[in-house]
Amino acid sequence: MKQLVVATRNRKKLSEIKDILKGVNLKLLSLDKYKDLPLVLENGKTFQENAIKKAVKLARFTGEFCLGEDSGLSVDALNGAPGIYSARFSGRDKSDIKNNLKLLRLLKDLPAAERKAHYVCAVALADKRGLIGVVEGKCSGLIAFVPQGSAGFGYDPLFYIPKYKKTFAQLGEKIKHKMSHRYYALKKAKRVIQKYIVKQTVN
Repeated sequence: MKQLVVATRNRKKLSEIKDILKGVNLKLLSLDKYKDLPLVLENGKTFQENAIKKAVKLARFTGEFCLGEDSGLSVDALNGAPGIYSARFSGRDKSDIKNNLKLLRLLKDLPAAERKAHYVCAVALADKRGLIGVVEGKCSGLIAFVPQGSAGFGYDPLFYIPKYKKTFAQLGEKIKHKMSHRYYALKKAKRVIQKYIVKQTVN
């Protein structure tokens, strides 16, 4: 079975990606398998640029088929922030809890109607010869007034879905993995992966 190296050490993210890509004839590996990996600076101006950098650089280093992913939260009232800085929104000593608390502080005086936000996920695929494709997915919601739920990670306790009247962290994986930004991006990526596998088999 061919391998797909996912450019992450985040176990929760890897688990989510594995679940969404279920059925693809590939063995998914994280970066934990590799030592002395080159540093990939996520200094792109968009999620797609960062995802491409990860996929291409690591594919060249490992010689494997690689998936680079970059995702984050964009809040309308903050002109799209935290955006590409979502993971490090609270600074050097960042954590999911600190990021969430900072977001709540910035939005504390805003009513529900002005707390619109969307998650964005960009997925890039590359092999040792270069970029194969890049896709993007989005999911819209609101920022809750207080964290709710214990599932997921990142801003999930604050990302409220009006349809379900719950946050991503309350919905849990079964529902989240069928409607998230990562789901929509990986659904598109799945088609790119399947075409790649067929092409490799023919060649």
